[in-house]
Amino acid sequence: MLILGIESSCDETSIAIVEDGKNVLSNVIATQIEIHKKYGGVVPEIASRHHIEDISYVLQEALEKANKKITDIDYIAVTNKPGLIGSLLVGIMFAKGLSFRYNIPLIPVNHLEGHIYSTFLHQDVKMPATVVVASGGHTSIYNMSENHELNLLGETQDDAIGEAYDKVARMVGLSYPGGPSIEKNSVGGENTLNIPIPNVSGYDLSFSGIKTFVTNYINKCNMKNEEYRINDICKSFEIAAVENLKRKIVKACLDTNSKTLAIAGGVSANKHLRNELYTSLELKDVEIKFPIKMEYCTDNGAMIAAAAYYNLEYKSDIEKTFDATSTKEFHRK
Repeated sequence: MLILGIESSCDETSIAIVEDGKNVLSNVIATQIEIHKKYGGVVPEIASRHHIEDISYVLQEALEKANKKITDIDYIAVTNKPGLIGSLLVGIMFAKGLSFRYNIPLIPVNHLEGHIYSTFLHQDVKMPATVVVASGGHTSIYNMSENHELNLLGETQDDAIGEAYDKVARMVGLSYPGGPSIEKNSVGGENTLNIPIPNVSGYDLSFSGIKTFVTNYINKCNMKNEEYRINDICKSFEIAAVENLKRKIVKACLDTNSKTLAIAGGVSANKHLRNELYTSLELKDVEIKFPIKMEYCTDNGAMIAAAAYYNLEYKSDIEKTFDATSTKEFHRK
């Protein structure tokens, strides 16, 4: 089964062709990081305009790299939520146009499910599993059953972990996106701030307090005309943020007797997070899965195609054909 996946929920225009939910034949990503860097974050209107400019070229390149024609495609999958409305509409309308022109069934995919299934690309994931989405817009922990049913265990009550990274990076004058900037500048730093870990019940999380602690520390230093080391701030913040997420992940894995921990999203690329989970004694009996390639950690079309494949296989309520001429939002019965 060949599925063409289209992702345009934020600032990446990506189209991929995936065979049987695992084998990625092509995965083309047109990123807008350099465009939005000067603003310190994504500007929705600018993002949607660049999607319009890029999406046709991205499709052409994806087909060429996969050595396929559009008529070889069995299904078209497209992100329909959540995301920036203007960016989503570009991808959805483009997918509908392809579906109508070539009579190819259309499948809507939830962006978060896409991230989850990025860990399934090129590898097997045993069930039941604890699955985590950690990105700039979302931080959620789920339990996935044998038949791929997702049960939300907990999520952030304020900032997403990636959002906190971006905001702290901006405080100390580092470039967007904040994750790679803070990770790079934490090298050589020391945990001098000793930021307390938020105490939130259950599996829910909070990162606002960690971010505010850094804000107060910087303001205090400025009022007293004291110098602070950016490396130490980055190191202290990263240790606290990762430890906060790790504690909830460990609790979820142990409480649900998970065979596997699958963690995806942009923050899953963080080396400190990976090391903390791989070396955790509490997770020694849990198989840990990250996206097998770094390009699958961020938004990409391959994860959307993979999610569509598994939705077709495991979810009987998903419609296998959609009216490409309809302006109504995609839905399940």
